[in-house]
Amino acid sequence: MSKKLEKVYLILIDFITINLVFLILLRIRSTLDLFVATDLATALQISFIIYLFWFLLFLFMGVYRSWYTQSRFDELIAVFKAVSIGIIIIFVVTFEPEQDLSRTPTLGRMMILSYWALMVTIVGGGRLVLHTIERRLLEAGVGQRNTLIIGWNDNARDMFDRIQKYPALGYQIIGFISLKKGHEEEHYKTIPVLSHIRKLGDIVQQFDVEEVILALGDVPTKKVINVIGECENLPVHIKIEPNMYNIILGQARTNQIYGFPLIEIHPEIMQPWEKRVKRLIDFMVALIALVLLSPLLILLAILIKIGTPGPVFFRQKRVGQHGKVFTIFKFRSMIKDAERYSGPVWAEENDPRITRVGRLMRKTRLDEIPQLINVLVGDMSLVGPRPERPYFVDKLRHEYPYYVRRHRVKPGVTGWAQVKGKYDTTIEAAKEKLEFDLYYIDNVSLRLDFRIMVYTVFVMLQFKGQ
Repeated sequence: MSKKLEKVYLILIDFITINLVFLILLRIRSTLDLFVATDLATALQISFIIYLFWFLLFLFMGVYRSWYTQSRFDELIAVFKAVSIGIIIIFVVTFEPEQDLSRTPTLGRMMILSYWALMVTIVGGGRLVLHTIERRLLEAGVGQRNTLIIGWNDNARDMFDRIQKYPALGYQIIGFISLKKGHEEEHYKTIPVLSHIRKLGDIVQQFDVEEVILALGDVPTKKVINVIGECENLPVHIKIEPNMYNIILGQARTNQIYGFPLIEIHPEIMQPWEKRVKRLIDFMVALIALVLLSPLLILLAILIKIGTPGPVFFRQKRVGQHGKVFTIFKFRSMIKDAERYSGPVWAEENDPRITRVGRLMRKTRLDEIPQLINVLVGDMSLVGPRPERPYFVDKLRHEYPYYVRRHRVKPGVTGWAQVKGKYDTTIEAAKEKLEFDLYYIDNVSLRLDFRIMVYTVFVMLQFKGQ
């Protein structure tokens, strides 16, 4: 089944079980002569509010993520944690200090514990039943994800044989990718060598590939890193065989189901609920900032317009998350058509192309404010690696294969490299900033985002822009 259909079934089973728990709780409360909704309309309203609470909580806790290669025990633990947090929230919201602290807990308060037990048992049980059905479908070949094995050697062929023994892993091997040309006509047990590594992007798009497994055998470390670099900018999950783990130590985690170990490269550190909170913060802060700063924005627009000929805004193509190209907005700080004769170049200190108003805006980073529009539409985040132009991305990815890792997250208006490093002026300087960006990606969190935003304010006040 597709991921969308999988989530529909998952939401449906939660809807049924959560409301079933509610009905059971009503029955228990009625038997104990506790308050219950007496008419159907009121009961349905309460049931809807309660379900909406659990749905939003489950969404933020990440329990609606894909089930592929997740054990049923892990699924039950995820439900246990989400339900426990939800019950704590309910307990705190309904807490009345004067009544709750002056007497022993009432029967009604004790019912919260019963509600917790019912939720864990029935909701968790419903998911386990659905989970088991899905596993059976995967074993029957239904709903498997298109997967490529990168490598054309004994290791790759052995990897294929082992995967075939565990269909519930969800990997549908559609072909091999060779590290060099000349093997396109070969195949193993009806599975062909589709192409070589340089055509990986085309193959991923053509066959809607979701998983890539590296089985490179005995190759130099640099070659492994280059292959991973080829995969970084693609919308796929990357896994490798265990004997290559030492090459990417510290940037992976083991994923072992049915005793079949594979190692996931660059797993997502930020939890799903954190990503949603981050997006919510991005949207709200950008919207509020644009409204509050509108008088300043109008003033800057007037100064730019009367200062030098040309448009108020500067638009430029930049590379965003997963290599998506988007148009970035900034206040124009240079003369019109500044790169007409020079071509794409980085701005230098005391660059003669920068206008007087532009120099002031760059010192205070005010020229970056229109990027809040990019944040609103979702192309950028408040915090993340700065987006670069396609021209420089092509140059830098050949110099540093890991450069495309920057595209795993949304680019930001500000970032760790901006508050700790300097402006890009050379390829060497870009390498230093890349190290800061990779640190951010490997340690991304809401706490680090907040820290960077505070640092950004200090940088603006110190007029350190260039």
